[in-house]
Amino acid sequence: MEEHRGLPSATAMHTPERRYRSSYNAYGTLALLALAIGAFGIGTTEFVIVGLLPDIATDLAVTIPTAGLLISGYALSVVIGAPLMTLAGSRLPRKTMLVGLMSVFILGNVLCAVAGNYPLLMAGRAVTALCHGAFFGIGSVVAANLVAPAKRASAIALMFTGLTIANVLGVPMGTALGQHFGWRSTFWAVAGIGVLGVIGLITMVPRQPPETVSVRGELAVFRRPQVWLALLMTTLGFAGVFASFTYIAPMMTGVAGFSSGSVTWLLIVFGAGLCLGNVVGGKAADRNLMPSLYVILGLLAAVLLLFTWTAHSRLLSVPTILLFGAAGFATVPALQMRVMDKAAGAPALASAANIAGFNLGNAIGAWLGGLAIDAGLGYTAPNWVGAGLALAGLGAAVFSGALDRRPVLTGPPERVVLPVE
Repeated sequence: MEEHRGLPSATAMHTPERRYRSSYNAYGTLALLALAIGAFGIGTTEFVIVGLLPDIATDLAVTIPTAGLLISGYALSVVIGAPLMTLAGSRLPRKTMLVGLMSVFILGNVLCAVAGNYPLLMAGRAVTALCHGAFFGIGSVVAANLVAPAKRASAIALMFTGLTIANVLGVPMGTALGQHFGWRSTFWAVAGIGVLGVIGLITMVPRQPPETVSVRGELAVFRRPQVWLALLMTTLGFAGVFASFTYIAPMMTGVAGFSSGSVTWLLIVFGAGLCLGNVVGGKAADRNLMPSLYVILGLLAAVLLLFTWTAHSRLLSVPTILLFGAAGFATVPALQMRVMDKAAGAPALASAANIAGFNLGNAIGAWLGGLAIDAGLGYTAPNWVGAGLALAGLGAAVFSGALDRRPVLTGPPERVVLPVE
C-alpha cells in the first residue's frame, strides 16, 4: 500500500492501517504484541548482563569492574545509535526499518555468543545497542498509529510491557540459563527471541509509510524549546530511578538485612511494580497527560524519600520496592507521548532521542548515587539523590506545562481609533 503526500485517497482511507486507528481490534493487538516481543528481547539482553558478570569475568580473564563496562558501553551505544539509526532509516517504511533493526539485534547477540575475547564481546554489545533507541522510538510511533488518538499512550505502554516483562522473567531466566549452561547460552537464547520478533514484525505489523519530512525537517523539531523540556523531564526522571535502583542490592543486603540470595526475588517484586506502573501510567496519560506527569513524578520523589526510612526494615522495604517500580515506570508512556506530541510532524527522531534520554538518565543517576555512597553517606543516600532528581524533573514538567498555557499572540493588537470631538 502506497501513501502519497497530501490527502490520502478514498481507497487508502479503507486500508487496514487506517482501520487500526479506530479501536483495539484483534489484528492491531497482534501488531502491538509483535512490538512487545521485540521489546522483551531488547530488555532482556540489556539487563541480563548484570547477573552474568562474574561468569564472563572469569571466562574472559578480566576483572569484575572491567566486565561492568559492558553495561556502560551498551548505554553509550544506545545514546549514540538512537538518533543516527533513526536518521539513517528515515527514508524507509517504518515496518522495514523495524525488521532491519531487529536483524541488527540478532547479529549483535550472535557476536556476543561467539566472542572469544573481551573486545569482541564489547563490540557485540555495542552492535546490539545500536538498534535499541531507534526500535523503541520508531516502535512508539507505529504503536500510536495503530489505535485511536485517545488510546495512543496505552498502545505505547503495551509495547513497553515487553520491556517490563523482561525485568520480571527474562533477566532471571536468562541469568539462570547462563549459570547452568554457560553465559554464551543466554545470548544464543536472546538471539532466538530476536528471530521470533522478526517473524512477528513481518507477519503482524502493517506496512506504514516512511517519514514524509526530510532529515533537515526531522532535525528542525529540536529548535522547539518544548521538545528539549520533554527530553529534560525524561533524563531527570529516570536519573532519579537509577540513582536508587543501581544500588538496591547492597541497600537490601547491607541495610535491610536480606541475604544475597534474596536479591533475585526482590528484583522480581520490583519488576512486578514496573508492569503495574506501565499499565496505570499509560491509561492515566491517555486521560490527561500533563497532570498525570505531575502526579507520577511527585509520587516517585515521595516513594524515594520514604525508601530512605523503610530500607532499614525487611517488612517495609518489600512493598516500598513494589511502589518504587510502579512509580518509576509509570512515567514512561507519559514521557514518550509528551515528546512525540511536541515533535509533531517529525516524531520518530525525537522519540528515539527520548529513549537515549532514558539511558543518559540511567548513567547520570548511577553516577550521582555512587558519588553519594563514596562520600560516606551510606547505602540509603542514593534514595535522597533520586528524590532530588525526580523533583527536578517535576520542576521541568511544571515549567513546560506553564508554557502550554501561555497565550499565543497571532499578530499585533488591533489599533483602536477614537473619534475626535
